[in-house]
Amino acid sequence: MNQAKGLQRVVKDQALSMRNAAGSTGNACLPRVIAVTSGKGGVGKTNIVANAAVSLSRMGKRVIIIDADVGLANIDIIFNLRPEFNIRHVISSEKTLKEVMVQSKHGVRILPGGSGFSDLTRLGEGEKLNLLTEFETLSDQADIIFVDTGAGISSNVLYFNSACDECVVIATSEPTSITDAYAMMKVMSREYGTMYFKLIVNMVDSEADAKRVYASLSGALDKFLKNVVLEYVGYIPFDRQLQQAVQKRGLVLDNFPDSVSAQAINEIAAILGKRPIKNNSNGNLTFFMSKVFQTTT
Repeated sequence: MNQAKGLQRVVKDQALSMRNAAGSTGNACLPRVIAVTSGKGGVGKTNIVANAAVSLSRMGKRVIIIDADVGLANIDIIFNLRPEFNIRHVISSEKTLKEVMVQSKHGVRILPGGSGFSDLTRLGEGEKLNLLTEFETLSDQADIIFVDTGAGISSNVLYFNSACDECVVIATSEPTSITDAYAMMKVMSREYGTMYFKLIVNMVDSEADAKRVYASLSGALDKFLKNVVLEYVGYIPFDRQLQQAVQKRGLVLDNFPDSVSAQAINEIAAILGKRPIKNNSNGNLTFFMSKVFQTTT
């Protein structure tokens, strides 16, 4: 027990040291850490993350994707990559982060999640320290870090969402998607104190449909969850060309750059790239990881 507490203090002290060092050097360009999540699966979350990351990369941003859907990791499939290693090898100290991360042809760097690795919240203190030590190296290597979480309200999904600077929710017009998105924000606000969310509506016929989804969610939040704010970011129309790109194991920005969905993703990426952080975090990955550790102790 004393050893565990000692390691926990080391983790927190190390994170604090990194934050203070960043502040003392006047580094105001620490990466923003953005969780992209959903109440249910099948809403196109990972596809949006991949395409938005490429769009931002083409705008000159340094982008990293952390595949935190550790049970069904698939960001590498969309980029048509076959990584040999994943986050498990970093945790076990078999590999360094540099050895595990892969890079797409677009310049986006990716930390593969590893399918079947079910629960990061069960890591021991020593494993957490190993992971934190590796993640510190990312603090000056990215402008934006996307954390592609799993769907639903499992402990794994919730603690990644709560640890990030911003939480973007993906929903469709399906009643189950709307209901599950509300349930996820309800749990996040009541159990983790997250009071600010952003919404992207996917696979709708028109912006009017997207606004109805937003109105439904926003109205429910106003009625049942006081002080929870939901910001409408944009929508992506249903597009068969996007589906064709997925079937090709590729990105719609590559295969159909002039499609309506590609244009919508570019617009959303530009908005996400300019949004200021709405909370009091320092916006760096060391803070992100140390906050994750605190939520699991």
